[in-house]
Parts: sequence; structure tokens; C-alpha cells
Amino acid sequence: MIRFNCDYSEGAHPLILGKLAQTNLEQLPGYGQDPYCAQAAKLIQQACHTPDAAVHFLSGGTQTNLTVLAALLRPYQCVISADSGHINVHETGAIERTGHRVLTVPNQEGKITAEQISVLCQEHWHDDNPEFAPQPKVVYLSFPTELGTLYSKKELSAIRRACDENNLYLFIDGARLGYGLTAPGNDLTLPELAACCDVFYIGGTKLGALIGEAVVIVNPKLQKDFRYFMKQHGALLAKGRILGIQFLTLFTDDLYLQLGKHANDMAGLIRQACKDAGFAFLCDSPTNQQFPILPKTLLKKLEQLYAFSHIRPIARDQMAIRICTSWATREEDVRQLITDIKRLCGK
Repeated sequence: MIRFNCDYSEGAHPLILGKLAQTNLEQLPGYGQDPYCAQAAKLIQQACHTPDAAVHFLSGGTQTNLTVLAALLRPYQCVISADSGHINVHETGAIERTGHRVLTVPNQEGKITAEQISVLCQEHWHDDNPEFAPQPKVVYLSFPTELGTLYSKKELSAIRRACDENNLYLFIDGARLGYGLTAPGNDLTLPELAACCDVFYIGGTKLGALIGEAVVIVNPKLQKDFRYFMKQHGALLAKGRILGIQFLTLFTDDLYLQLGKHANDMAGLIRQACKDAGFAFLCDSPTNQQFPILPKTLLKKLEQLYAFSHIRPIARDQMAIRICTSWATREEDVRQLITDIKRLCGK
């Protein structure tokens, strides 16, 4: 079975495993206070052009979203998200469990707009009793989105202005950030994205690391006591070196971006093959996640050899699926999938 259902099926890049093995018996301070975490943080600050940002290493995406939002929100405040946002549909109510509401707005191919944010805030503050409802305080975006789409520099700048006008923080979930930054048509650099955010994170779990996300807190007002929130939410890893060593490796010699580009290149081959076969798409994604709409009869045959994610039925006889490549996807597996699509479609 060849797996195209997610981008975390494989373990870690060999360079990471090698560095972990090389440093395995070194005795180091715990809880992210080791020199490897410090070096990795420095490289990330340099890559983001944010020398004064605070950089912290956590284990996974849900843990990171939960910890960051706990730090940003007071008990009566809420976070604005697309209705398709990860914190709304894929985290088992983790945010709501802390007492913070996820206030959703309809997505447009995974994205929300500055206008939607402003309208929502105006509705709250123009109410006769605004304190009767949770107060909007954070805007949560993903780059790329859950549908693999990207915010443009113009769109993100407009959202930043809307946040400033409405006294909101902007938090970007970068679980797949490397795939977004290296996608065809992307016009945002890492420093430009960082400049728009109060907080964002760089995903490692889905992009070459065994585990790990790097939180970058750009806004100095939000940096104080973040480690307290990490500890309270079970996010302060005793062997923090494991995270620092991985990000040190990923941010040496542009490895992180190279891995992202590889996955996008593989996805591009699959996208073109699906187009050539006449398949429609749920949305136009330039990243490692592709969402073709396949006849169920064809899908059943393909799934004897390949694993995909089912998204939703489109018609009685069609299914929108996700075909997901990763930093480790082998080109020969992609070529085999393309061959089988052509064969089964009679192309």
C-alpha cells in the first residue's frame, strides 16, 4: 500500500536522524535550555528577519494552537477562524475545552477576508450589551489553509490592517508552512509573513521532523511568561534538545524549503495527471494537498493499491478526495500512481 493520505506517514529526514544519533550521549540541560535550541532559535530569527522575536519549541500542532491561544486570550475572549479552520474541525474541541469559543466565519476555498473580520467585530461592538458575548481578540489563519490554498501578500496585509483597526492579534498556524512558502504562485516570503503576525509557528512534524513546531512570538507584549503557559499545558518537553536539534538541521542550508518544494513538485505531477484525465477539483491548490473529484468506481480500484483521504461526496457517484504528498514522497510512487490513473481511465 502506497500512502497518499497525509504528510506525516514517514519518520524524519536522514540528516535529522544522523544529528540526533551524533548528539545522543551528550549531557545537556533540559526543557529547551540547551545550546541546540538556542542555535536553532537564532537561525529561525535570522530567516524571519525578527532578531527580537521569542522562539519556543513544542511537540505538535494541536498542543501548539492550544498553548498559544491560552496565552493570547483572557477568559472572556474568543478566536475568529474560518469554519474550515483546523482549530474548529480537527482538534476535538480542544480550544473550547479551555473556555474559549471559536467564532467561525464562512470560508472561501479555506480562506477568510479582512471584510469578514471587520464586520464580525462591528457586530460585536455595536451591540447594546457587547459584554454578553465572547469578545473577539485573535484571528486564526492557516498558511497553507486546510484546503491547500494560500493567502496572497495583499490579502494578508489587508487582514493585518483589519486586526489593527479592531485591536486583534493575528496568529498563523504554519503546520505546513514550508509547503506554502515554496508553492508555485506564492508571493509571500517568510520575513513578510512574520512581519504581518503577532505570533506564528513553523511546522516540523509535517515537514521532515519526527515531532516539533517552532513558535515565533513577534509581538514583544506577548513574549512574557510564555514558558509558564507551555508548562501548564504539558508543552515543555524535558528533552527539549530533541526539538532544537531537528530545527537546527531543518534551518541549515535551506533544507526546510528544499523539502517543501519537493513535496509540491510531486503534487504538481499528480495534479496535472488528474487534469489530463478530466477530473474536476474541489479547489485550486498549488501546494502538496490536492483535492480531485473521482468517480467512485475508479476510486475503489485505486484504493486497492493507494491510501487517500475521503473529503466528501460530491454526487451520487463521485467523491472528493485528498491526495497528499510529503517531504519524503518518492517520485517512482508518484509515477506509478499516474500510470495507474491513465490505465484505469483508458488514457
